[in-house]
Amino acid sequence: MAPKSDSAEAIVLNFVNEQNRPLNSQNVADSLQKFNLKKAAIQKALDNLADNGRISFKEYGKQKIYLARQDQFNIPNNDELNQMKEENAKLQQQLQEQKKAISEVEGEIKTLQSNLTLEQIRNKDAKLRKEVKEMEEKLDKLRGGVTLVRPEDRKAVEDLVSEKLTQWRRRKRMFKDLWDAITENSPKDLKEFKEELGIEYDEDVGVSLQSYNDLMQRDKKRPRGY
Repeated sequence: MAPKSDSAEAIVLNFVNEQNRPLNSQNVADSLQKFNLKKAAIQKALDNLADNGRISFKEYGKQKIYLARQDQFNIPNNDELNQMKEENAKLQQQLQEQKKAISEVEGEIKTLQSNLTLEQIRNKDAKLRKEVKEMEEKLDKLRGGVTLVRPEDRKAVEDLVSEKLTQWRRRKRMFKDLWDAITENSPKDLKEFKEELGIEYDEDVGVSLQSYNDLMQRDKKRPRGY
């Protein structure tokens, strides 16, 4: 019997099927917070769905990874795939043609917009003169050693950045604990398993928590008012 649409099992089943990727109970609990479901209720729903064959699961050490059943999805055969590829190629060609047409129209619009009226030229001239004057005033203040950022504003920004770095550090530690628990007794190659789950480290996307920490430390040592 299918679960009621508003039950915890129905909500969890719908989410797992929509995601169609490996999930643990914490992933599901974090994503379904808007439904006010407790983690224990979500874990129970996942186990019931797995026991009833509504979803698949695999155990990695002490952790269970859940996944939507793949036999419920309509997988096209080779002929259908070839037809889809042909249709996609036609759509891509149409898209490129539409982009080219849009680009030509936008170019014409920019050309027309660049031809300013005399009144527009005068207004733009006045605006630019005002901006130049304001920038010269700021430059004079900087040359005179005047601090343009109030100390309280600077401290508020530093506190906010420090808080975000603390959250970043805490989440890295939480992930490491979870990852170690999942992979403790896993026979899989950890690099392949990471790619299979779509996990990216900070280094994979070119960011470093340590570099931001160093930046904060250098900023604290820098004299104020400059």
